[in-house]
Amino acid sequence: MTVTVWILYALDRKNTTSHMGHTPLEALRHELQRLELSGFIVPHADEYQNEYVPACAERLAWLTGFTGSAGTAIILAQEAAMFVDGRYTIQVAEQVDKHNFTFNHSGDHPPAMWLEYHVRPHHRIGYDPWLHTPRDLERYQKVCDRVEAELIPCSPNPIDQVWCERPSIPLGVIQPHLLEFSGKSSQEKRADLAKNFRDQGIDAAVISAPDSIAWLLNIRGSDISHTPLPLCEAIIYATARVAVFVDSHKVSPGLASHLGPDVSLESPEAFEGALQQLGQQGQHVLCDPTKTNTWIFSTLTTQGAHIIHGDDPCALPKACKNSVEIQGSYAAHERDGVAVCKFLAWLDRETPNGQVTELQAVAYLDDCRKQQKLWEDSSFPTISGAGSNGAIVHYHSTPETNRLLEPETLYLVDSGGQYLDGTTDITRTVAIGEPTEEHRDRYTRVLQGHIALATAKFPKGTTGSQLDVLARAPLWAIGLDYDHGTGHGVGSYLGVHEGPQRISKSANDVALQPGMIVSNEPGYYKTGSFGIRLENLVVVICEKMSKDSNRPFLAFDTLTVVPFDRTLIVVALLSTHERDWVNAYHVRVWTCLIDKVDTETRAWLEQATQPLS
Repeated sequence: MTVTVWILYALDRKNTTSHMGHTPLEALRHELQRLELSGFIVPHADEYQNEYVPACAERLAWLTGFTGSAGTAIILAQEAAMFVDGRYTIQVAEQVDKHNFTFNHSGDHPPAMWLEYHVRPHHRIGYDPWLHTPRDLERYQKVCDRVEAELIPCSPNPIDQVWCERPSIPLGVIQPHLLEFSGKSSQEKRADLAKNFRDQGIDAAVISAPDSIAWLLNIRGSDISHTPLPLCEAIIYATARVAVFVDSHKVSPGLASHLGPDVSLESPEAFEGALQQLGQQGQHVLCDPTKTNTWIFSTLTTQGAHIIHGDDPCALPKACKNSVEIQGSYAAHERDGVAVCKFLAWLDRETPNGQVTELQAVAYLDDCRKQQKLWEDSSFPTISGAGSNGAIVHYHSTPETNRLLEPETLYLVDSGGQYLDGTTDITRTVAIGEPTEEHRDRYTRVLQGHIALATAKFPKGTTGSQLDVLARAPLWAIGLDYDHGTGHGVGSYLGVHEGPQRISKSANDVALQPGMIVSNEPGYYKTGSFGIRLENLVVVICEKMSKDSNRPFLAFDTLTVVPFDRTLIVVALLSTHERDWVNAYHVRVWTCLIDKVDTETRAWLEQATQPLS
């Protein structure tokens, strides 16, 4: 899956009128006028800085109609602008009214730059301090300082005041995540962090990222569709004690016993008081300025806390999976491979009649996964794009856009599963009928980039941004590229997108380390025609080098076990090394799955894994 996907539902735009029958944009402008604000910044965010947010936090979708998982709007009295990256340029034009909003590529024209050209001296620009991190807010503050405007924190959020029938805050039940899947007890994790705190002179750390809390306490929640996150905040102290601020309705029977006596469950209302107490005691508190909202920073600072800016202390150890988690991921990918191969075999049988639709394909694939042991959910809504829909990077099929998988087209399917022992994410592009020469050329070049990354060997300390070019080089050679990252981290029965590691053009100072799981997903998209993406998950491993090697080296081992479409591969374009890699990979897929698939799937799999000649 690419770095972001479509959100988990679509708001009903017919029912998004607000007070007095105004449209959402009109209602917000009336509220801003009442508050004597010149404008308001609307990010796609919640107070936890999640990528995927609950329905009650989908303010950007309610206001604009845009349902992507990354974007920002700025609303002024007479102007309004939307900002999305290259993954969403097609989607934003389809979903947002161009008469009310101008569209901007956030990489070329970021929101702060736009604001500088449109804000005037003495303007008052509002923002919700729960939805912005200090790092995010810095850019807007610099702009306002330069033009002598004011940046005004707003609580409550003006949108919440005019959003009629806003969904309720989720109350998903929190369950223990067993040691047989986590591989390390919460007590051990907390002890390790606490020791580091004491060594660094840190008294406590505020953890507001739900996936970090889930990892630290070996718990999983159900507040977000497809991602088992418990929405809550926590404070971990240098004594290894943890206070979790969570609604009591979320607490399952036996959860307190699972957490143990050093973890206290407190009400969300007690969170502010706990922060104030840290400040009043002059404590040294670690906060991540890229993950923790501004309200938390402000509360600590005004009460006298000494804030230490640093990375979320859970992020890196969470990313470096232990041996139990790694073995669980291999096992989950085998079961997922069985499901995806069953789906692809069905696709091969059914699509010649030209009657299979995108949504029918999603339903069948979902059913294949549900039959697998330890399956809990999809890891994100399946991207099922036929023909030109596949060229929309984060396409989401609806009854209105649902297309047939027609002959002489390509079909792109990006999907994944949440299993108790691992999270999967895989993209395959397949030919429906006879592919064109252009289809085969582009597919082969994407495959070459995939192989280059899969077989990379790199010295310890290498970052994903240093490897990104490997996946793009075959496309660059003929003047083509793709506008998304090449790889994202993946959690262990957690988020299908997980930091801090990634593989992309953008600078990233986080070195790849053994145990990290990342995606390998180069692609190519021809607007209005077709899309290609080939994605496997890989795990970083230690590489055995010759005795002459002067430093430790790392490599990737592929977790995903599903064949590539041989009919789309131009063997003449492949080097001997590349051809051998495909053949060896297909032997591995066949060997791994031969005794696990049904008879019909086995016949398809045997043909799909034949060697390239």
